[in-house]
Amino acid sequence: MDLEDIKQLLELVRAHDLAEFELERDGLKLRVRKAGREIAHGVIMAPHEAVAPAAIPVAVPAASASTGAAPAKPEPADAVDLGVIKSPIVGTFYSATEPGAPPFVQVGDRVAKGQVLCIIEAMKLMNEIESDCDGEIVKVYVENGKAVQFGDRLFAIKVS
Repeated sequence: MDLEDIKQLLELVRAHDLAEFELERDGLKLRVRKAGREIAHGVIMAPHEAVAPAAIPVAVPAASASTGAAPAKPEPADAVDLGVIKSPIVGTFYSATEPGAPPFVQVGDRVAKGQVLCIIEAMKLMNEIESDCDGEIVKVYVENGKAVQFGDRLFAIKVS
């Protein structure tokens, strides 16, 4: 491993906002840890950026007079405004603190802004994913223990 390799690793740590990175290769052990992280019970709790919910538009296709299609039903007056919480990192999705524990949230649960929805483990670091809006969980897109990629949908929330 030469200086260029180390520079590339440091750039990856910066680009993915990793709290800590450790690599052992060919007898060389490299450990990078960013300052400003809190360690609780051996788990680094990294402050994370809130992922803004993306509104899912409810589209009603317009009927074409030339095709003779039936007119589209009008959109209900109380159209649902859904927020989607997406994964800010690559890792493993956990719906609870440990196996057998109740999940943080389930479909139908009311959530408040800042409430923990799940944990995503990335490189042995447990990252709490919080709701960035008040509302009701209407869909959980990921199964417990499954891998998620950056930008994968985790939850749909009916914003209130």
